This record gives sequence, C-alpha cells and structure tokens, in this order.
Amino acid sequence: MEQDIYPSAKELYSVLCRLRKDVLSRGDSLYRQWKPLIQRRHFTYSAWNLAFYLALRCHDLRKIQRSLLPFGLSSLGRGEARAITNLDAVMASLGRICQEPEQNLVPYPQQRRFFYGDGLLAYNTGRIFGTAKTGTRIMVTLPTEAAEDNGILIRDLVAAGMDCARINCAHDSKELWGTMISYIHRAEQETGNHCKVYMDLAGPKVRIESVLLRYGEARVMPGEQIFLVSGSISTYPEEYKGNIVISCSIPEIFEHMEAGHPVLIDDGKIRAIVEKVTPEGAYLTITYTKPLGGKIKNEKSLNFPQTPVELSPLTDKDKEDLDFVVQYADAIGYSFVKSAADVSLLQKELQQRCGKAYRQIALVAKIENKEVVDNLPEIIVQAASKQPLGIMIARGDLAVEVGYRRLAELQEEIMWICEAAHVPVIWATQVLENLVKKGLPSRAEITDAAMGERAECVMLNKGPYIVEAVTALTNILLRMEQHQHKKTSQLRALHIAQHMFENGKS
Repeated sequence: MEQDIYPSAKELYSVLCRLRKDVLSRGDSLYRQWKPLIQRRHFTYSAWNLAFYLALRCHDLRKIQRSLLPFGLSSLGRGEARAITNLDAVMASLGRICQEPEQNLVPYPQQRRFFYGDGLLAYNTGRIFGTAKTGTRIMVTLPTEAAEDNGILIRDLVAAGMDCARINCAHDSKELWGTMISYIHRAEQETGNHCKVYMDLAGPKVRIESVLLRYGEARVMPGEQIFLVSGSISTYPEEYKGNIVISCSIPEIFEHMEAGHPVLIDDGKIRAIVEKVTPEGAYLTITYTKPLGGKIKNEKSLNFPQTPVELSPLTDKDKEDLDFVVQYADAIGYSFVKSAADVSLLQKELQQRCGKAYRQIALVAKIENKEVVDNLPEIIVQAASKQPLGIMIARGDLAVEVGYRRLAELQEEIMWICEAAHVPVIWATQVLENLVKKGLPSRAEITDAAMGERAECVMLNKGPYIVEAVTALTNILLRMEQHQHKKTSQLRALHIAQHMFENGKS
C-alpha cells in the first residue's frame, strides 16, 4: 500500500500544484464557453463550479486522496459543491506543512465560500419541491383514483408528508388532472402542509404496436425466433416459419438497426438480438426469458440500447398537453431528453405559451439512457441557465438501457455531477415497491429507501398502501438525516468529465 502514496509532503504538494494549474486552465476554458448562455443569476456560480469540477474529475485522484490522509487533510471526497475551494483549502494547509515560501502559498479560502454551493442546492431544491421543510423531499405518483374519491387520498398523502404530487400525462385526462390539482390545493388548506404540482409529459412511447400469432401461444423461450416487421403486421417474409410477428410504434428504428444489436422487451424481462435485417423487418432471436418463458403482449415496451433512434422527445400530444400544464404545474417532467438541443426545443415551446414567465416553471430532465448521461453537463447548462432544474434518475429505464451491472456506477456519477451544479436529484423507480403494493417492505428496499437520503427527493409510485409508504419513508429519511449528508467518495477519473473534454467541447 505504501507505493500507492506519494513518499513525501513536498512531492505531494508538487503534484497538487500541477493538478491545480491544469484544473484552472481547463475549467476556465469550459466556463467561458458556457457563460454567454447564462440568463439566470442563481446559476452563474453553479456553472463556474461545474466547469472546474469536471476539469478536476478528468484526473484519477485516488493516489492523492490516500496520500493526504496521514496529514489529517481532506481527501477531496466531499468537494462536489465547492471544487476549487476544497482543493485550495487542502493546498493552503499542505503548503504550510511543507514550509513553502510565503509568496508561493495558496491563501485559505474565505469560510463562506465553503457553504455557498450548499446554500444554492438548498435554494434550488426549495424552488422545485417547496420550502416547508429541509432535507429530502417526497414525491408521489397519483393514481386515477385520486380524482375519484373526493380528495381523501390526496389529503392523506399531504398529511403524511408528500411534498410534491406527480401527475403522469401519459394517463388520464385534462379533466381528471384538473380535479387532482384542485384536491391538492384543498389538502394544503386543510392540513397546513404545502405540496408542489409536478406534471410529467408522456413523450414518444416505444412499444409493441401489435402481435400476430401464426400458431400456438405468445410465449417464447431462449433460442426461439420472432419477427419484427417494419410495416403492417402482415408484411413478414414468406420464408419466416416462426410463430410470433410483432410491429413497433416507431418504424424509424429500422433506419439504423444492424445485426448484433440487442432488443429488450417488457422492460428487459425478455431479451433478444437482431440476427438479420431485411426490407420487411428484422429477425430476432430470443436470448433471455424467465425459466418458464416470457409472454409477448401488445403495448409492452421495446428498448434498442445500441440502435440510434432520431425521435423528437416532444410529441404532438405533449404540445397539446403543454397548454394545460403551463397553467397549473410548478415543475414539468421531460422524458427521452438526450441533448441540450432537446432542452432548447421544450424551452421554445414554453416561451411561446408563457413569454419570459416560462423561466419561473421548473424543468425536470429524466435520465433514462446512456446518451443523456454522456451529455448531462450540457443538458444542465442549457436548462439551468434559464429556469430552475431538477434531474430524475429513472433507474428502471436506465437499468434496461445500460444493464443492471452499470446502474449503480452511473447513478453515482449523475449525483456527483448534479451536486457540482447545485441541481437537486430525484431518486426514482421501485422505492419501497413491496410496501406500496403489498403492505410489507423487503429488507433490501428499506436500505434502498434510506440511501435515497443522498438525493434531494425520493419518488414513490402508486399502490394500495401508498399512504403507509409515505409515512414510513418520512420516518426513514428523518432518521438518516441525523447520520448522513451525501457521502465521501473515491475519486477515480469520471467518465462524464472525460467525455466533455475528449469530444472537443472545451
């Protein structure tokens, strides 16, 4: 282990000096590219800090971290919200330990600089999820029944600790959404608690549009073949001898599909690989199902992790829904966003409806695939430069796209980047799922819910025991807040940071 640390304080200090010089150069260059975009004063320091944090995380800092420990100095593992300030404080102390000449010493940063980023994150969290309490907020997806019980469920949820109600625009109608919103405001008056309204745009749904069974049932096993048609369901090739033919809601996928590309069905419960692409569509070979097989059904999801899909994240339905959403929502959820250009597209639609007032509406970008992870810094800058921004880690969709083995790693990277930009994060998908649906949580999901304290908001999905789940989650988060705030990290070079600089973006 001794070879994994620098042998002397002098050598360590020299390494830190070179590191600081590189970080200042790269970070300043990146920030100057972003600065003309910034129209929101509260984001100026955040963009500056994000630029320097990305420059810092291009380096593998683990040897430096270990070398700092014997001197009782910060390991740099909690510097997301204050990248340069944290580095300067370490160098100021180490320089004095090394008895460097006074003119060469880095001055100690002002104390207020250490907590300024934390204050900005708290402010941004309050703008989106409310200021009624500190700590991690709770969001709940409202079911249709919430509009049909005279407001009882919503009142109970607000009383139990729901800070933000999620209305999914993929379901129900404007009339039902309006009823839910009226019940939310009534519950605020009755309970004295505040609750924000978050409305999720549906976006383009990539699903099985129809299923044709040539014989037998719609169950498949590994090794079997199905055919994905590019046109109508009956246009499969004559030589296809298999049982199942399916069509896709986005035929544009065939423009980029190639043999060897994976295809995931029903959130990855059934997996296949493209064997051959023909003018009529593609032959798919099933590679994974549950032990007793998997059933192919209409409307189940399709994912194409390695096949580029050029789809607008805003559908005609989304634009129609926006006319309603901008009148009532405190925050708008944006699905299938992949780039800064996608964010700009929604901002233009909002500006057409609200003028400059659109900048008061918060935007929540949902992280659902690897492409959006790579482009996260640019997405953050485009969005947060103009309006309050939150990031939702849609762990279910992200796991399907990148594989469950990479989910935890990417989740950490997203949270680091967001904290550096002082952007609140929503921890979503299957939180306390068993408790919500069955009334009894598993031990593992209690731990998962507790780890949600590292985010600024935790989202629960609908279910018959949702009020009990909100009560339990409130208790878990309150307990965890007494023990933990974020965490200390091992600073291996960060993929997102390297991606920014390797692709000529600075």
